[in-house]
Amino acid sequence: MEKSDDGGRGVAETPITFPREARPGPFDPPEVLRELRERAPLVPMRFADGHLGWFATGHSAVRAVLSDPRFSARPERYHLVVDLPMAEAFTSRLNLSVRGMFHLQDPPEHTRYRRALVAEFTVRRIRELEPRIAEITRTCLDAMEESGPPADLVEEIAFPIPSLVTCELLGIAHEDREEFRWAVATMSRWGSGVEETRAALDTVLGFFPPLVRRRRRDPGDDLLGRLVAAGELTDEELSTIAYILFAGGFETTANMLALGTFALLRHPVQLDLLRREPGLVGNAVEELLRYLTIGHIGPQRAALEDVEIEGVLIRKGQSVMMSLPAANRDPAQFDDPERFDITRQAGGHVAFGHGVHGCLGQQLARAVMRLVYPALFDRFPTLRLAVPPDEVPTKDDAMAYGVHRLPVAW
Repeated sequence: MEKSDDGGRGVAETPITFPREARPGPFDPPEVLRELRERAPLVPMRFADGHLGWFATGHSAVRAVLSDPRFSARPERYHLVVDLPMAEAFTSRLNLSVRGMFHLQDPPEHTRYRRALVAEFTVRRIRELEPRIAEITRTCLDAMEESGPPADLVEEIAFPIPSLVTCELLGIAHEDREEFRWAVATMSRWGSGVEETRAALDTVLGFFPPLVRRRRRDPGDDLLGRLVAAGELTDEELSTIAYILFAGGFETTANMLALGTFALLRHPVQLDLLRREPGLVGNAVEELLRYLTIGHIGPQRAALEDVEIEGVLIRKGQSVMMSLPAANRDPAQFDDPERFDITRQAGGHVAFGHGVHGCLGQQLARAVMRLVYPALFDRFPTLRLAVPPDEVPTKDDAMAYGVHRLPVAW
């Protein structure tokens, strides 16, 4: 492979390809990420389409790129990291420049949408939702207890709770959630074929315009109804925003609930500490987010001009792919980062991204986790895995990491 531009460091390096090595265990990122981070916080990378860009593994480098307005989030500036059939489906079915696709836009367009939405995700608004989240949690725990062991925690708890919360937030009928679950899972799975992904996209995108039109006639008191009543966004924008919030609103939280439960069951000392000191639940949530970092692919940014980050010159037009798991295991930021410790002050992690594009729903995700973990272990104090740990199937083939199933008993 040809040598890269030296990035202003005076040392030529052979570009890597995107790391897809196997994980050493269900909770640890591939070892190659640590090796790359130890080499340099930014290393040259050859993207799947031939573009020569950069791969960021250092915590400070990732935060610097994500917070720098000289980098763009617009997808037309992106380059394929890996060559997947599903990418063709997305580009042929989804106009990524459509109005309302705020997470893929730069200021000032991004700022306008973010300003319209931010009031719905403040700490105060999320606190108002907590009694309903607790009620949904109790209902799901009741159903799991009534069914008896063994049970799949993904099916009984991890998926239904955040999906019901998200449906209620947007005013989506609960009976529609199973169809959407299939569609979102299909779109996030690396192995999905072109036609399968197109069908999933059509299912999701076709649902929201009629929902918005119904809200025009009868706004109601949900997030989408309040956005309609505010009168600042068009039907197209509202449909797109509803899609983004739905697609991103429950799957990542569902993955965290299941994988986090798996991690706690495999770290009994930490679980016992959480049971004895319930005041640690906030710390535990942040540590789980840092330690597990389910967003294991991306985000990606493109330089709008020459930018120097950590002594590396990133030239105009070059893309930078971030590794959030590597950044969250950086010893320059976290002491003994390979250790899971719920007493750790894990603030500053980048599990939700960073900067103006930091996850809009992160406070909601935190609230769900803070309420569900203690309720689960209070209800089932003898909860345990129902299969050997190495038989729990992990989502190495998905855009967000997690487990496909988590068989448990009590």
